[in-house]
Amino acid sequence: MAPTQAPSRPIPGVSQSSDPTRVVPTRRISFEESLKELPKYFAVDGDVVSSHLAASLSGLFPDGEDFFVRSVRHYRDQITDPDLKRQVAGFIGQESVHGREHRQFNARLAELGYPTRKIERFTRAGLAMRTRFAPPIANLATTAALEHFTATLAELLLSDEEARAMFGFQAAQDLFVWHALEECEHKAVAFDVYRAVGGGERLRIWTMKFVRFGLVAGLVVQVALAMLFDRATYRRGGVLRSIRGFSRSPLLTREMWNRLCEYDRPGFHPDDRNTDELLEHWRSELFGEAGRLNSNLKAAV
Repeated sequence: MAPTQAPSRPIPGVSQSSDPTRVVPTRRISFEESLKELPKYFAVDGDVVSSHLAASLSGLFPDGEDFFVRSVRHYRDQITDPDLKRQVAGFIGQESVHGREHRQFNARLAELGYPTRKIERFTRAGLAMRTRFAPPIANLATTAALEHFTATLAELLLSDEEARAMFGFQAAQDLFVWHALEECEHKAVAFDVYRAVGGGERLRIWTMKFVRFGLVAGLVVQVALAMLFDRATYRRGGVLRSIRGFSRSPLLTREMWNRLCEYDRPGFHPDDRNTDELLEHWRSELFGEAGRLNSNLKAAV
């Protein structure tokens, strides 16, 4: 079930083509009820660092997803390929639901003492300013780069049991696994829109270089600041054990970094990594006849 590496694609000019078999469904789902019993340190074994990292990521998602939608929607009327137009509609639907569900998750995290509301406000202000002043094509390039980042994390989560186990509390794991499935489903949509409207290789590659280091550095600072104001940080030996454990995480491997750097290759396309088998497995696992998240679909409004 491991993804396979396909040959590099030739660099298209402004061709508005997309994989017609790509399916990007909008699932009306809710995790609000299942997250009511979320404990403060919900990661495996009550791990403090992993809990703060997941909370920090979630804090970025709602307004990040809104930014992605704005960036792609700006070019929606310029798309003529019917398959890509259909996938853009699915992309917008999926990202809108992601934003809503992570906002609810963040509200629960804020009740537990995480600074998710502050993270949301800071992210919203920064991305609103970027939307206002940066060229639309630069915002779309940023969206495509960040989509590669999330898709790479999503592929790891779906293919690595140890990565999924890091979330500990089942409802939190379900939320992130569902999100990961849909990130893999629409991983090439923003990229294909960027190519379709004439986005160039130089801007695409250099945008990712800034995004890759900026996002990692920002997350490190964000987690560190959050932990400074958490009493659990100062419990004797606890955080040191947590840091040592996290240093062995599948998130921090050379392979993971190399996958992120694949984006820099001229002619790269997100579908170079074939995740069809992985998607088929998790669609069945979560939403098949006996899918474990079917009850969440029924509960959605």
